[in-house]
Amino acid sequence: MGPKQIALWAKEAALTKKANDAVILEMKGLSPIIDYFVIVSGNSSVHLQAIADAVKERMNAEGIKINHIEGYQQARWALLDYGEVVVHIFHEPVRRFYDLENLWGDAKVIK
Repeated sequence: MGPKQIALWAKEAALTKKANDAVILEMKGLSPIIDYFVIVSGNSSVHLQAIADAVKERMNAEGIKINHIEGYQQARWALLDYGEVVVHIFHEPVRRFYDLENLWGDAKVIK
């Protein structure tokens, strides 16, 4: 299994918890260490944590180890680092503020 499959699993897991606006950005050639960003939104702190939990559970089931988690307790923006794949789970206003899709506008969107 490669990083693209990991990104797809993360997106699928997020969608099981009704994540909003799920996007995968291919970062190859744009970042020296990240191959894919998975970006999703949640409606509340509880929703954001539920999405993060679903992603962690799916990755554990697939044998994928997490390197680092950031922001889970505050639940405004959680980052799950799986090495070549980074999952960003935003509260919608925070997502609009950081606007990663525009910041990384050269990235290819994976459908």
